[in-house]
Amino acid sequence: MAGRARGSARALLAALLAPALVALLVAPARGRGGRGHGDWDAAVALPPLPPREDAARVARFVTHVCDWGALATLSTDQAVRGWAFADVLSLSDGPPGAGSGVPYFYLSPLQQSVGNLQENPHATLTMSLAQTNFCRKQGFDPQSPLCAHIILSGTVTKVNESEMDFAKQSLFVRHPEMKTWPSSHNWFFAKLNITNIWVLDYFGGPKIVTPEEYYNVTFQ
Repeated sequence: MAGRARGSARALLAALLAPALVALLVAPARGRGGRGHGDWDAAVALPPLPPREDAARVARFVTHVCDWGALATLSTDQAVRGWAFADVLSLSDGPPGAGSGVPYFYLSPLQQSVGNLQENPHATLTMSLAQTNFCRKQGFDPQSPLCAHIILSGTVTKVNESEMDFAKQSLFVRHPEMKTWPSSHNWFFAKLNITNIWVLDYFGGPKIVTPEEYYNVTFQ
């Protein structure tokens, strides 16, 4: 009798939880902005990759469709001081379809990477189409050069007042959860001032793109 009662209770609980579980599975991910906000894997199809011969355009494309990247800084932690330290950061170069090419971040002094940057602002950012559906559909491994990725080096600085509104709009439209992050963490907007660009989208080594070539790219 007790066994049947427990079985009935489990069945009732499963029936009550089923709708909630289904809703979680089909709901758009907030971390990527949700449908219509840069969630290229959902209702909005990923734009086609530019010709590989146009490395500057490929670099701008990757920057624009990526919502996060790995930022490498030099550690200030005594245990690994001076060693490379990489962390994943959400980013945006502009609202979907209106990219500027500038990677913007929403940072807090509590982050270890920010502590590193306060001592040495030089950093390197890597972004890959492995985070989109492009490489999965083509069957490319994330480490394969065919799974296009770019490496940007430069310095990370706070944005000035003239860029503040655009940086805020660019990040919050793709990462709306940021609006709810605790103000006690003293969040601020920052950007990567790009000085060097490497593009890996085919065999034979990286292609070098200058910042001038990169920022001169225009999209229809």
